Amino acid sequence: MLKRLVRAIAMGAQEDLDRLAETIVDGERRSGHERLASELESILGDRSKPKRSSRGGIDSDRSVRSLPISRRSQEMLVSLIPHDALEHHIVLPPEIEMKFERIEKEFAARERLSAYGLSPRRKILLYGPPGCGKTLGAKRLAWNTGLPLMKIRFDALVSSYFGESASNLRAVFDAAREKPCVLLLDECDFIARSRTTSKDIGEVARIVNTLLQLMEEYDAPGLLVATTNIENSLDEALFRRFDDVFAVPLPGKIEIEQLLSLTLSGVERAKDICWAEIVAKLIGVSAAYVVRVAQAAAKSAVLSGKRVVEQSHFEAAISELKLPPSGE
Repeated sequence: MLKRLVRAIAMGAQEDLDRLAETIVDGERRSGHERLASELESILGDRSKPKRSSRGGIDSDRSVRSLPISRRSQEMLVSLIPHDALEHHIVLPPEIEMKFERIEKEFAARERLSAYGLSPRRKILLYGPPGCGKTLGAKRLAWNTGLPLMKIRFDALVSSYFGESASNLRAVFDAAREKPCVLLLDECDFIARSRTTSKDIGEVARIVNTLLQLMEEYDAPGLLVATTNIENSLDEALFRRFDDVFAVPLPGKIEIEQLLSLTLSGVERAKDICWAEIVAKLIGVSAAYVVRVAQAAAKSAVLSGKRVVEQSHFEAAISELKLPPSGE
């Protein structure tokens, strides 16, 4: 109970906190602590009504009313990010931006498409090197569709007990069917590895088979977004279940310039900075690394007592931050 309570507080899951509070009240009443139970009920009665989402006609509060929990360990199988808490600013090449916009437009026009017997893209696979923005892309889709994001916790989902992992996975998909959300399978190669290459032909194969079946039957009102760093490691049958599959690439020259500008929008920059030189040093690295460099340069300027970020701050940041292997 304490683990569930602390986890709900950490995740900001108000509905889970409400359920736990009611369980505590019922437990005190069954123990004969009627006065304490009444006082606790009075405290619960004084709480303010939860806020409702104002976006898109989908009630986010209703959509996250309950989260799936492992029956054996009582661990939450997902973590939830409410719509208002989502990061959603992402810099993409124009051709990739168009693909994201297409998904969002089809979702917004889903009822109109249905009238013509057409279905929007709802199952999306994003692949690319680490740090390129795949997870942020899923958050952007959630933001622009007005949905909360529900991310599968593979550490809680995968169990050593026979068949329990598949049961947990099914519970997550059932929750997504009842509550509109963007269901995120982040780094899905963790469970969707090819059945032919996996050494564990038992539980892994069962999880993959269950995932294939659940995706084939997927009819939830929201979106399903999966991400992977190495698309070749996924089961081939899984690829066929997605409505759209595309890469989120490393940032190019234009994207790096935009990332630097956005990250440093709150600080003043020296006019004599040679941006071309800085960008050239960052070609081939991930968007996350570019952001870290810009943040490190800004922090260095602030801590040194200067109000302006200068060329030297960037050079120091690039030299001090360990340059990751290509794509990380």
